[in-house]
Amino acid sequence: MEKSNGIHYIELSNNFIRFDAVSQLTNVFFDDSNKQIFAVRSGGATGVVVKGPVEDTVITFCMSDRGGAIRSIKFSPDNQILAVQRKENAVEFVFFQGEQPLLQDIITHQVKTLIYGFVWVHNRELALISNTGVEIFQILPEKRQVRSVKALSISIKWFAWCCDANVALLCTTEGNTLVPVLVKQKVITKLPKVDLGNPSREVQESKVTLGRVYGVLAVLILQSNSATGMMEVEVHLLNGPGLAPRKCHVLRLSLIGRFAINTVDNLIVVHHQATATSLLFDIALSGEVIDDVTYHAPITPGRSIKPFGLKLPSLSPDGQILQCELYSTNWVLFQPNIVIDAKLGCMWYLNLSIEPLCNLISDRIRLTEFLLQRSSGKQMLLKVVGQLMDDQYKGTLLPVLETIFDKINKIYSSWVQLELQNQTALPSNVKSTIAKSSTPPIVLIEQSDMVQIFQPIAKRTYTETVLMLYLQSLNKYNISAQEELSKMVISELMRNRSFDTLRRLVSYSMLLESKSVACFLLAHSDVNSAISQVAIDMLGKIQAHEIIIEVMLGQGKVIDALRLAKNSMGLEKVPARKFLEAAYKTQDDLIFHSVYRFFQMRNLRMYETLAFPKAEQCTEFIQHYNTTFAADSANKLQIS
Repeated sequence: MEKSNGIHYIELSNNFIRFDAVSQLTNVFFDDSNKQIFAVRSGGATGVVVKGPVEDTVITFCMSDRGGAIRSIKFSPDNQILAVQRKENAVEFVFFQGEQPLLQDIITHQVKTLIYGFVWVHNRELALISNTGVEIFQILPEKRQVRSVKALSISIKWFAWCCDANVALLCTTEGNTLVPVLVKQKVITKLPKVDLGNPSREVQESKVTLGRVYGVLAVLILQSNSATGMMEVEVHLLNGPGLAPRKCHVLRLSLIGRFAINTVDNLIVVHHQATATSLLFDIALSGEVIDDVTYHAPITPGRSIKPFGLKLPSLSPDGQILQCELYSTNWVLFQPNIVIDAKLGCMWYLNLSIEPLCNLISDRIRLTEFLLQRSSGKQMLLKVVGQLMDDQYKGTLLPVLETIFDKINKIYSSWVQLELQNQTALPSNVKSTIAKSSTPPIVLIEQSDMVQIFQPIAKRTYTETVLMLYLQSLNKYNISAQEELSKMVISELMRNRSFDTLRRLVSYSMLLESKSVACFLLAHSDVNSAISQVAIDMLGKIQAHEIIIEVMLGQGKVIDALRLAKNSMGLEKVPARKFLEAAYKTQDDLIFHSVYRFFQMRNLRMYETLAFPKAEQCTEFIQHYNTTFAADSANKLQIS
């Protein structure tokens, strides 16, 4: 097992919370639903200091010591009712006005069962979990009543609670089965039991962690592998309504000893106390599949959490720094990413440090798969892609880049399709609802992001090849190229004089077909005559006939322009002066004569006369015609 070697990918947050440490006079409790720490100081009156979920939220009050030592203490979600358990079969409810308790209005609710614990499911509803089942009670402060609203009878040995999913995992006395139960306001829903494989298998409470991974409830069970003796973690996922949680993944720890588990950014972090290291597992990555179960090795060899120095109060201006003991026996871990050292009086959130981790994953494709699932992975992934295209490799990693482009664009395509569905074929009120509910993928890399990565490698020998790979990947997933990317591709193709490639791209509609892109082509038509035709082909695809006509007129192709104008605009809308002027500028008498006679025939058809209307301002061209062709009208060329 590797030690730190100066590289740390897990760290304790700087926005930690300090509280009074555990002592002979002070007990500490943690409510994982509200993320609140209760420091309860006994002696005479009981002083309580509540902190969390951030450092500057503090509630301080006093209570009496009546009824014995506190076993559990939790606020309702709105901090207006405090539930306190002192006895194994009773819970007290203390009502608050602002941040102070109304000690004269305490209600003690006693039951005939052994209470294992309680959780708030609403501002005025609390679920008691006891050896005989789960029961939701409604607290009515104005009536000083506690009323049962829902109950589930089931014999229980112990339970685990996932506040993110509102699910309690119950270990029953009958057959040692694990039964998930959804507990919400006025609702208790028994879900299919966890399939443990072996009916006689017994699971200890200390070996079970409940949490969410990629939005799915996961039951994590620590156990020893019977063949190797090494510890591993079974991952049972609650795959959907009516489906029993099934063992889908196994995390191979290849270690023995004491372990604790957190989840950070959809990664399962397994801490090993003996080696003071943490192992990272990502169940979204591929692994060895045996009997429909995926077996995972750690993403990298285990590393220690980054050392943390705690600044202590001191008269010295520099203060004193205490290096905290990592993986301490005083640590208690809560889900998803909370570490509490009750003896030191500190609560941290575990954070993932992406960049050091990336330096440990040499397989760039696997690293891409990893970063696409991380909440802070986008910038790092863009950096990785940029490195694969720089001068160090000079295009030698094209197969790797091609695979990475496909993985990026597969996700990008799904998002584009979702956005497209939101915009079409739905009433406006439904569109707005879907738009609000649809969220982008964890990491979404769009064309604009890639263009920023491509810009530094512009005008290099391999740039055209890289751009073509990306363009082909977009095309594979039916994603249209946008303007900025299209212009970048065009620039590289023109620089390399790859005019046949450019023509094919336009022919197969792999570049954005727009007036802007076509005009960009036209602006560079002096590079090669083929570019002008490519631009005209693109304009024809989008039926931008006015621009095509202007281009043709500029090129002296007056007869072709006139034919297109007649077919696209209609005879009556073709402006005579524009075409006569263009024909005159060619200094070709035959072209001028043909154009002039075309408009005479038009005049005859529309106005029953060969004469031009004054409004068309064609006097100078009439004079030119009369001067040049008055004596001879034998060679007349009609335009069909």
